[in-house]
Amino acid sequence: MAEPRPVVNASPLIFLAAADALPLLPQVVGEILLPGAVLDEILAGKEMPPVLHDLPSTAWVRIEASVQVPAEVAGWDLGSGETQVLALALARGNAEVVLDDLQARRCARSLGLPMTGTLGVILRAKRRGLIPAARPIIEKLLDRRLYLAHELVEASLAEVGE
Repeated sequence: MAEPRPVVNASPLIFLAAADALPLLPQVVGEILLPGAVLDEILAGKEMPPVLHDLPSTAWVRIEASVQVPAEVAGWDLGSGETQVLALALARGNAEVVLDDLQARRCARSLGLPMTGTLGVILRAKRRGLIPAARPIIEKLLDRRLYLAHELVEASLAEVGE
């Protein structure tokens, strides 16, 4: 079976760009599917890293139109970006969602969707030898206000030998 297609929410893109680690995303997950609602959120945001404004013309980004939201997603009352990420993943099938929002992750889990987040992207990059160390990037993410529990960070770093 083919690798799941990643459907990405705004926060992983924003945090990875802010930590100068956005180039890792296509190296780790390949071409991404980006719902138009997520792109709209990013482009409307103030003080976004400039690289994010280039997403529509980026070779490894495929912008997807909005899809109908199934009741099992709508009932979670998530933001429009998270909702479209989950709805698109369900509509496409064989998709992995890439998001950080806790409630959206709970929804993805309830729907049986494979998922990862910003931390997972960094850990995959370390496991594949794309970066020499995960800790410096994770520290940048924390400095830029990505909430990660200290215990999760330490357990994750131990998992990759740091």
